[in-house]
Amino acid sequence: MVKYDYLIVGAGLFGAVFAHEMTSRGKKCLVIDKRDHVAGNIYSEEVEGIHVHKYGAHIFHTSNPKIWEYMKQFADFNHYINSPVAVYRDELYNLPFNMNTFSKMWGVRTPQEAKDKIAEQIASLEIKDPKNLEEQALSLVGSDVYEKLVKGYTEKQWGRDCKELPAFIIKRLPLRFVYDNNYFNDRYQGIPMGGYTTIVEKMLEGSDVLLNTDYFEYRKFHTNIADKTVYTGMLDQYFEYRLGVLEYRSVRFEQETLDMENYQGNAVVNYTEREIPYTRIIEHKHFEFGTQPKTVISREYPSEWKQGEEPYYPVNDARNEELAAKYRELAASEPNVIFGGRLGEYRYYDMDKVVDAALTAVQEQLC
Repeated sequence: MVKYDYLIVGAGLFGAVFAHEMTSRGKKCLVIDKRDHVAGNIYSEEVEGIHVHKYGAHIFHTSNPKIWEYMKQFADFNHYINSPVAVYRDELYNLPFNMNTFSKMWGVRTPQEAKDKIAEQIASLEIKDPKNLEEQALSLVGSDVYEKLVKGYTEKQWGRDCKELPAFIIKRLPLRFVYDNNYFNDRYQGIPMGGYTTIVEKMLEGSDVLLNTDYFEYRKFHTNIADKTVYTGMLDQYFEYRLGVLEYRSVRFEQETLDMENYQGNAVVNYTEREIPYTRIIEHKHFEFGTQPKTVISREYPSEWKQGEEPYYPVNDARNEELAAKYRELAASEPNVIFGGRLGEYRYYDMDKVVDAALTAVQEQLC
């Protein structure tokens, strides 16, 4: 039986970066994944000549020039700028909240007029100590922005009324008093030409890869396959849920190919009414300025997560964070296991932070 330096559980971004760095240093890596493809949630597949983000939109953005240059080893990035549109009933608004949003909402033209309008609404509510997410949001943006652009979308995302959600979930809501629809403040932003899957495939060159392979079954029969394990699955599952089950939110995707060139005119359109069951529609061709004769859209439906289903992001409320901290203590006592990624650390990470964390884990191994 082949002996490896590292068994890497999960062929997503964290695992792929770690594998690439270690194989380039002469280490032998075995990467396993329970899915039938690599790239985890950033997996993209080609449909009608369009690179479809199978598990939701992923726009790479970072302010770290080292991470940007690192990713450019594996792909050329285009100049896509994320500028979502929000639909509320028969009204259309630009996101993030900026002067285009405020002008459409109130007919104002200057930043001071917008600031005065928001301040007037906040003052009229007289919320001194926000007790829940609704009060927190109202105290930050006033009633109009909250009712039209925050309330329904947030309730769909979390599956709960905003009054039932803790205030600390929203620490701030960015208000930009400029006419700029760029969602991210990061200096570097774009979509990899050719899709994300190609990036991960390049990262995994030199590693052995096993797909359709469940780690918990695999380790029963291959206990000594590697000196160390890099684990990017669910933190609580690794420890067989011995302290309790951490909560996640899940997402269901409804994909449709349409016989038209252009469905909605934008890559990302959010639907902020609670009554519309999906949170947004993604039209994938716009990420790469596509001119294909057909188009592919995906509707995203947030859902409660149940054991056995695919988790997408952690529920970082007080109860889960307390439990996660206990699991992280257990993880720290596993000398030959490296826990990484959103699920392995039970933290919400953007892609650039995942790459950075993987590179940090590599350096720690080399010390």
